[in-house]
Amino acid sequence: MITLTEQAISAVGRFIASSATPDAGLRIEVTDGGCSGYQYGLRLDAEPSAEDTVIACGEVQVYIDPASMPMLDGMSIDFLDSLEGSGFKFTNPNAAKSCACGSSFNTSTEGSGKPCS
Repeated sequence: MITLTEQAISAVGRFIASSATPDAGLRIEVTDGGCSGYQYGLRLDAEPSAEDTVIACGEVQVYIDPASMPMLDGMSIDFLDSLEGSGFKFTNPNAAKSCACGSSFNTSTEGSGKPCS
């Protein structure tokens, strides 16, 4: 299961409200990249694909593809807004290592996804 804090839900809601697709959901994915091997990707999508896991987080629908789900299972996403900047903060129990800048991670195993409810 993926969780979003109230601050993250509010931030995503603002992004969706200002987008051209007011019924969009948040796609969270893992792609190859960064200095540690994997990086997170966030974008608004009009609708999920047939293979996606769809999770309701408050008023936000989250879409996760089957390849990313095992590496994201159990993750929490927060949104921080401070004088130093603002952005999403990922807390991922599957990340065995992350880079110094915090934008990429690696896992010790491929993990095993669990069905979401």
